[in-house]
Amino acid sequence: MTAALVGLCWLDCHAQFPGAWLLPVAIGFALLATHEVLALAAAAGLRPVPWPVYAGNLLLVVSPWLPRTFAGNTSLATSDAGTWALLALGAGLILIFVAEIRRYQRPGGAVANIASALFALVYVGLMFHFVVRLRLSWGVAALGSMLLIVKASDVGAYTVGRLIGRHKMAPRLSPGKTIEGCAGALVFAALAAWLCWAWLAAGPAGPRSGLPVWSGWLIYGILLGIAGMLGDLAESLLKRDVGRKDSSDWLPGFGGVLDIVDSLLLAAPVAWACWQFGLLGR
Repeated sequence: MTAALVGLCWLDCHAQFPGAWLLPVAIGFALLATHEVLALAAAAGLRPVPWPVYAGNLLLVVSPWLPRTFAGNTSLATSDAGTWALLALGAGLILIFVAEIRRYQRPGGAVANIASALFALVYVGLMFHFVVRLRLSWGVAALGSMLLIVKASDVGAYTVGRLIGRHKMAPRLSPGKTIEGCAGALVFAALAAWLCWAWLAAGPAGPRSGLPVWSGWLIYGILLGIAGMLGDLAESLLKRDVGRKDSSDWLPGFGGVLDIVDSLLLAAPVAWACWQFGLLGR
């Protein structure tokens, strides 16, 4: 999986149209993750209408590409990607209401179904939107830095936790996670951030924040490490609440798509904000 992702990033970096190779991957993962979130909602007794959730999340994932698609129309081409994201989120909500209005039979359940559908839009579609914007705004190296740092954090948490973990961090949600593993995750994330700065050259000479270059990347790594752990715990909360061990059995040994991307979902807006607000430069 890692080799395939590296290969796709290399191809996308050299593609004439940015995102040509990674767009289908993002769409596929977002739709699979949407299916798993809806399955978790069903396990909790909620029954949102599926098709507007799939449609809304598809719109959110592809919306960052729309200004490039409408390059021939000046007003549309110059629209900010955030504007398209708001329109996509609004369209998704309208579709959710239309679907619930059409199927309404008797009182009870509509509000909960609408809320769960909107949650699926934000948790999956909007978070994947930040992943896409990270690639389009700052390049493949920025996207690669987030992936490397977050997954290094996962490796650090598992390795250190298995070796010396003694004190449970969240025993009711995730009994295997320890405070020592949390510290290992932050160390590995910081190391991965330093490697990204040294090897990927994802940032320019210095950040706009006025901090030394290395300190900006160190903060970036720690923030992503924390966000990645929160993302992991967030998905654990959803699964434990409905009595599930994995989000699905799509990938034996790992679980489902959400079990793979859970740490990335909450890390994506943090990474985008670090790049957008000048922690790493530009």
